[in-house]
Amino acid sequence: MGEEAKKVTSAEALQEDEDERGTWGNQCEFFLSCLGYAVGFGNVWRFPYLCYKNGGAAFLIPYVIMLLCAGLPLFFMELALGQYVSLGPNILFPKLAPLFSGLGWGMIIVSVLVAVYYNMILAWTLFYTFASFTSVLPWGHCDNVFNSVECFTEDLSANCRNQSLFYYNKTCVDIQQYCGIVNHLDYNETYCQDPSNSSIVVEADGIVPKISASEDYFKNRMLGVTGRTWEDMGGLRWELVGCLALAWVIVCLCMIKGVKSSGKVVYFTALFPYVVLFILFVRGVTLEGSYKGIRFYFLEPNITRLTETEVWNDAATQIFYSLGSSFGGLITLASYNKFNNNCMRDAIIIAFSNCSTSVFAGFVIFSILGFLASELGVEVQDVVSSGSGLAFVVYPAAVTRMPVPPLWSILFFLMLITLGLDSQFTMVETLTTALFDQFEYLRAKKPIVVTALCFVLFLCGISMCLEGGIYMFELFNFYSAGISVIILAITEIILIQYIYGFKNFMRNIRKEIGIYIPMPLFGYWAATWLVITPVSLAVILVMSIYYFTPASFGDYTYPDNIQTLGWFICVCSIILIPLGAIFVLVKGEHKGKELILVTPDFCPLHVRKLRETRGAASKGQSVGVFRYTYDNEGFQEPTAKVYPKLPEGENPPPYANHI
Repeated sequence: MGEEAKKVTSAEALQEDEDERGTWGNQCEFFLSCLGYAVGFGNVWRFPYLCYKNGGAAFLIPYVIMLLCAGLPLFFMELALGQYVSLGPNILFPKLAPLFSGLGWGMIIVSVLVAVYYNMILAWTLFYTFASFTSVLPWGHCDNVFNSVECFTEDLSANCRNQSLFYYNKTCVDIQQYCGIVNHLDYNETYCQDPSNSSIVVEADGIVPKISASEDYFKNRMLGVTGRTWEDMGGLRWELVGCLALAWVIVCLCMIKGVKSSGKVVYFTALFPYVVLFILFVRGVTLEGSYKGIRFYFLEPNITRLTETEVWNDAATQIFYSLGSSFGGLITLASYNKFNNNCMRDAIIIAFSNCSTSVFAGFVIFSILGFLASELGVEVQDVVSSGSGLAFVVYPAAVTRMPVPPLWSILFFLMLITLGLDSQFTMVETLTTALFDQFEYLRAKKPIVVTALCFVLFLCGISMCLEGGIYMFELFNFYSAGISVIILAITEIILIQYIYGFKNFMRNIRKEIGIYIPMPLFGYWAATWLVITPVSLAVILVMSIYYFTPASFGDYTYPDNIQTLGWFICVCSIILIPLGAIFVLVKGEHKGKELILVTPDFCPLHVRKLRETRGAASKGQSVGVFRYTYDNEGFQEPTAKVYPKLPEGENPPPYANHI
């Protein structure tokens, strides 16, 4: 099911329509915005860990396969869809098929949920950046007033071991005192004995809880989470509130004029991470032990791991979430494109650039982890971590052992800030575009709308600034964009390729947008969109459910009632699909086959604008004229419709194109 409109209008009129809604200043702005959106925190702190965990270089095999099967097809499909209609997802899908009106709003809700907790990571990064402006990094030792009694460093521990003593609470203690900390008796110089059962003898070195200086800083200085639970989150960490406010101020200022302002900012935020990654790579490979880390990461592939389903699940989920499909962001970014932009070329380059960035970031991270392992005298696997643990615990510990530690710390966290900002720009742009497309009169008040939206999202994130706010953060992280996004993606591809129709969608791309697609690529898009990608997404959904683990933070697993709250967060986006369908049915404007048939407004922006000029024509104003016909076999019009409707007796202007 689809539609084709042949129209004639002046180049000036087309430019005027694009300027009214806004477009990218040039093609480079769009490209960098998409690249910055795709390349985020996960490329630096998740992919390297998954690669090491799942067989090193062998992991690239399932990773690239899943890129070709699911990641790239969805990426291009959303870019082409947004560029063709020039609308955000909340307005686009009701025009594509009224029954699926809720699909776009589901994507908007996902972007809201992710934007709330994503900026909290930026707040943490700002906190660490400010803390790095000192001669001695505070997470490199245990002499701070905030350090817990369990804080230790390997250097201090080694110094005590050389004296046959144990390090605890900033001093060296003997075996009797050390065992007594956990109410045990000393058995000999290295073991403790359970007083209630003399047959239980435990090695002293692991009997007392210990926490590294960098982890102690993360948990006790920045978060203040020690001793807190979901039931008792404590008070606000006002420094974090300030950092969160600053993060939203930065986002707001960069987005104040929409793509007109953010398009200029991405020249820095999208390219700066690559500069820093290269600098860190050069520094990393020159450190002692770096080769050990790189070899552990990539140079010892384990092909046998490819027989394990978990490896394929990790590859599929990583590529799917890394490219950011079905969040509404790609549709939004492409909606500000020039109508005839070659988005297929952009999609292919950006998708492979994203994957290449992940691989390169792995070399950077593991060269430094190899150095850290060499310094501590342990194996690389003993220092490897993923997620926030890598960014805020392991890597900070490593830079304290480099020459000029503050310099490398500042560079690393500035890189994280720019990585996060690009993704946050797109999510906020998705939300503001939804408002501007829904209520067009708000476009004249863009700065006010952007400021108000950022302030509301800031208030939503305040709970994550509590001493136990990390529990709220992890709940959102676990549930807001997991299974729900996969369901949105499956619904989206079925709607576009089967209900709207692959032929109609391809006609839009090739004949109207004007993108040349060679036959091999045409066959690839046909095979993936119609079969491979829907099947891949279904498999990803099944595996995500199979491997699902309840939300937790460290050793603390959330109680059942909070897990239920998490599922509510998950469902609140996908529930809009059936709710949207019910709303359309109750409203009664579309009935029968019309519910799944494309509407006349599913067309390029300049076509819609010409249709809207009917009112102007009736007042005698000079406007463009075109004829509009359906190519939808199931919803054909017996005669062409002419827009705008001319006053009686008035002939179309000579430049009108009759079909």
